[in-house]
Amino acid sequence: MLPPPDDYSEAEFWTKLARFARVAGRNVVEKALWLYYAAESPATPKWAKVTVYGSLAYFILPVDLVPDLLPVAGYTDDLAVLGAAVGAIAFQIDANVRAQAAMTLERWFPA
Repeated sequence: MLPPPDDYSEAEFWTKLARFARVAGRNVVEKALWLYYAAESPATPKWAKVTVYGSLAYFILPVDLVPDLLPVAGYTDDLAVLGAAVGAIAFQIDANVRAQAAMTLERWFPA
């Protein structure tokens, strides 16, 4: 398995998601979870994992193009980066990845 880059920390990923899920919104969180679970899949090729880890590292870094603390606009850059990564690895986001993400989303965004 490909090790994540130094800028990425699984613990920081979960901490940021838990802390900012409601502020970031369901759409941002869903994309982040798709990427996370796709990277965890042994079926995901190395090139896709590099893409995922790069985008998740950007998501958790405290310095952004648009600061996350800005209302409404704060997560637009994160969504753009995550969305681009989702587009790049779309074929790796299978039904299992979507199901895992949906279960986590349901805990944070109950219907």
